[in-house]
Formats: sequence, structure tokens, C-alpha cells
Amino acid sequence: MGAFSFLRHIYDLDTLDTRFTVSSSTPYRTVIEARSDAAAASKERAARWNSRPASSSESRWKTPEFYLYYVVFIVAIPYMFWIAYQASSPAHPNYRNYEHYLSPGWIPGRRIDATDTQYHTFRRNLPALAALVILHPLLRRLYNAVIYRTSSSGPASRPTLEEADQRLNQRASFDFGFALLYLIALHGVSAFKILGILYLNYQVATTFPRKSVPVATWIFNIGILFANELCKGYKLRDMASLLWAFLSGGLIEEGSSSLVQWGAWLDSYGGLMGRWEILFNITVLRLISFNLDYYWSLDRRASSPLEKKQLDPSSLSERDRVSTPAQARDYSFRNYVAYAIYAPLYLTGPIITFNDYISQLRYQPATIELSRTIRYGLRFALALLATEIILHYDYVQAIGKFSPRWADYTAAQLCLLSYFNLHLIWLKLLLPWRFFRLWSLVDGVDPPENMIRCVSDNWSTLAFWRSWHRSFYRWSLRYIYVPLGGSSFATPAAAARSVLTYVLVFTFVALWHDIQMNLLIWGWLVVFFMLPEMAAGSLFPKRRWAGRPTAYRMLCCVGAVANVLMMMTANLVGFAFGVDGLRAVLAGILEHFSGYVFLTIACLVLFVGVQIMFEIRESEIRRGINLKC
Repeated sequence: MGAFSFLRHIYDLDTLDTRFTVSSSTPYRTVIEARSDAAAASKERAARWNSRPASSSESRWKTPEFYLYYVVFIVAIPYMFWIAYQASSPAHPNYRNYEHYLSPGWIPGRRIDATDTQYHTFRRNLPALAALVILHPLLRRLYNAVIYRTSSSGPASRPTLEEADQRLNQRASFDFGFALLYLIALHGVSAFKILGILYLNYQVATTFPRKSVPVATWIFNIGILFANELCKGYKLRDMASLLWAFLSGGLIEEGSSSLVQWGAWLDSYGGLMGRWEILFNITVLRLISFNLDYYWSLDRRASSPLEKKQLDPSSLSERDRVSTPAQARDYSFRNYVAYAIYAPLYLTGPIITFNDYISQLRYQPATIELSRTIRYGLRFALALLATEIILHYDYVQAIGKFSPRWADYTAAQLCLLSYFNLHLIWLKLLLPWRFFRLWSLVDGVDPPENMIRCVSDNWSTLAFWRSWHRSFYRWSLRYIYVPLGGSSFATPAAAARSVLTYVLVFTFVALWHDIQMNLLIWGWLVVFFMLPEMAAGSLFPKRRWAGRPTAYRMLCCVGAVANVLMMMTANLVGFAFGVDGLRAVLAGILEHFSGYVFLTIACLVLFVGVQIMFEIRESEIRRGINLKC
């Protein structure tokens, strides 16, 4: 295999996640078995070819139209980097305003913009995390060999039910013990606060009247989100102060209280990450998943779905792993804690449902293959390298934080600074998600991939939500969107209900990210910007343009450019500048006629980019892959 071929394999969708190339209803073991069976493999390729949409067009990659687009790309992309580089140059008058915030870089003669707190924390702790990725699986092997040995008939592809139960108990007991040590190392004394919340949530699921469990689960967990924010992690000193004021009637100063001093002393043992409440939001999703999976399992206690569907439990499809309830005894407190604090996914995800987690503990997923995991690790390393290089040459985050004099920048620089700011937001989220998913793959658990597309490869607001933080999207579908009734635009009443469903979903998404007005505005803007796309789909249905496919593609492209601009606006408000900052940036862009000229050129370049996006998706459909994003 040549270097170029290997690079193509690294960036293949199958390397990113097998869920993208295999139907969610197809067990992946059948794909593996087909590899060694030429006839079966041929039938599989034929089935995928025949199942592709009939409207799939011929490839346009080698047409004169796309050769023109390639020329635009060759000119525009280097120029975009050059503009951002010029805005970050030491010769720029604003450079001195943020120069002292830049850190020493590893590229000779360059400093690095590590001003983003999230990325700075991840970058600083990356060596220790990399060591943990190696140490954690080794400790599991040692535990399996010395402490919790199981009887096994060998590396059989179809383990017996007894062997599967032994594997579940072996892995869950290790995950439970490691979770407790991991919590104490990360959060110190606050680990007991987290375990207390977990215990209360478990009681909601298992002791409340059955009909009240869903409502009680949502009230409890949304209340926890607000309480964690308002109480700032329940500092023991603050709690001791309140108790002391109550006991003393406010007559004795709290400074002389040994109770308050003891609380402050305990707070000093906060572990490696003292502000646990910031990281707890992702755990809330797992708490809700456990409660609702347990609640739905009560409806199926009378009969086994596996027996009813005649499914092989060792070779379930991804859809069956998620939808099939675990056995009644699997909803134990030990398994619940092992799932909620599963070390590789605890801090950032991706999110995996409780049912799926238990299924993968009982039977190792067939998608865990060493060659794919190595390619995935290399893909992460290349993304990390790209991020480091950009941060050495484009100081867009430092400029946005510490140099708000937007009038000193040209319209082109303001546009490109905003654009690269969005790219760096995407990268700073992508890297932790991929790193912790890599750790999980090394450990033998396959969670969903969070990022499918590059942020510049999205033109649809609806599709963007499916591809950005995909595991959260899938979680929202299962636990919010579908229970609320989904969406339908068949009648005005159904359309109004669907819009309300979207508002509720994105309000929760915004509150889950952080309880801030900017993020609430972001969530509502996303819903608002969905409406033109939905309306356009109704006003210009594809079937009416069946005889004019090129004209329809151009019309869709014009709408897609508008969509891209709206999505950039929403994300800049929510995650970069805020409302006031974006208003200042737009005022700087539109202050002079040159700004309108640049915006026109930018829209033409976006038009070319969207045409490439369309063809990427068409080429995937021709291969039998439809990601719907």
C-alpha cells in the first residue's frame, strides 16, 4: 500500500466510524464474515449499489464546471490563510495589545495562541492523558489476569451466555472500581458530592412510582444543572457558613468557627479539576439515559426482545444494541456507576446509552479492530498537528479576546478572522472528543463519532445539527425529540407543534451547554434559521424540477449560501463574540464600500464551496452511503 493510498484509508468514512458505512440495522459481524467470502462480498457490493437512490447523478469531478471550481479553490484558500496571517502579523498596530498573552511556540520564530482555556487545558494535560490511555488498558489486563479471572473456551466468535455474563461482571467491576479512583483523583472531596447526586438519581429511577419516573427524571436533572451553576459546586465552606449562621443566629462571626475552617480545609482537596460542576453536564445526559432506559425496560420484562426477534445477542446491530433493554439484573447500582463514570468517556463523551454500554460489556463489538484503531489514532494526530500549525500563524482567538478595536481591521480581515475563529472552535472540540473516543476504542468500547464533517463542509442547518456533536444529536432524538412526537408539516397545527418541539429541544441543548443568555439566543437562532430551509423545501420540492436538475442545483446552492451565512452568525453569537461583539464586527465590515465588495466575492466563493459539498454527498450516495448531513 502506497503512502497516498494509506492516507486515503486514514480519511475514509469507515475509519472514522463504521456506523457511517454500514446500516444501523446490519450487524457488523456479517461485514467481517463477508470479507473472507468472495461470493458474499460480491452480493454485498451489489446490494449497496442497487440500494443507492435512483436519482443519483453522474460524477461531476472531471467536468469543465468543476475544473473552474478547482481554480477558484487554488486561488481562494491560500489567500484566506494569508489574510488571517496578515491580521496576526507583529507589524499590525493591534499586535501589541495581545502579544503578551501569546505563549512560546515549538515552531522556530513563532509564538502560539493558546489563549482559549479549553484548548490550553487539553494541550497542557495531553502527555498525562496519553500515559493514561496506555496505563488504563494495562491495568484492566492485570485485573483480569490476577483479581477477576474468568473461564473461557477460547477466542470464539460466539461466546456462551455464561461467558458473556462473566465478561460483563469482569469489565463492570473494573470500571466501577476505576471510576471511584478516577473521581477522587480528578475532584478530590467533591467526588462524594458527585456520588451523592448519582445515588439520588438512581433512587428516582428505581423507587419512584413508575408513571412518575420520566417527569421526575427531567425535573431532577434539569434542577441539578441549575443548582450546580447557582451554588458553584456546593463549596463546603459556604455550606458550613450557612449552617453556622443558622446555629449561632448570626451572633458569632464565622471566621472564628472551626466548622467553617474545616469546610475550607476540605475544599482545598479539590483534586486535579476542582471545578467539577463544569464537567458534570455530560454526566447528566448519562443519568437521564439510565433512568429512561430502565423505565422503558419495565414494559418488556414479560418477554425477551432477543427471543421474539430471534436475534443473536453476540452479533447485534447498533440499532438493536441501543433499543434492546438490558436484563433486569443489569440495572444495578454498580453497573450504573460504572456507566456514568466510565473513565474514557467521563469528561467529554461521546455519549453512549446505558443499553449500548451493557451490550458492549457483555459482548465485545465486532467494530473494534486494531488496524482501524491505529488509523483513527493517526487521524487524531494529524488533526492535532493542523491545529498547532494554525495557532502558530493565525492569532484569531487572542485578537477576539484582547483586541476589540475592530475598526483597525479591513473588511476582509474581519470576515476571515470570524471564519477562522469558527474553525478553531470546531477543532478545539473535535480534538478532545476524538482523543477520548480513541481511549475508549483502545479499551474495547465503541461509542459514536461526534464530528462527521469539517465545519466548512456544512450547508444545511438541519444537517449541521446531525453532524456536529452527533452523539448528543442521537441522544436528543432518543430521549427528547421522539418522545415529544417528532416533527410533521402536513398541517398548520402539526407544523406549529413541530416548531415548538424544535424550540424545546434547542432550549435544553443551550441550557445544557451553559446557563448563559448568549447560548439561549444561539439555540433560538438555530431554530429560527431552520424555518427558511424548511419553507424552501416545501416551496421548491425536488420533484417539480426533475426535468431541470442543473437549474435546481443552482437554486439550492443560492439558498445554501444564505444558510451558511446564517449558521456562521448563530455560532459566532453563541460560541465566539456574543451579540455585542458580532454587532461590532458587522459594523466594521459594512462601514465602507469595500466591505460590500468583499462580501460579494465571499458569497461567490461560498457558492463554489457549496457546489463541492453537494458533489461530495452525491459521490457518497453513489457508493451506497447516505449520512443525511
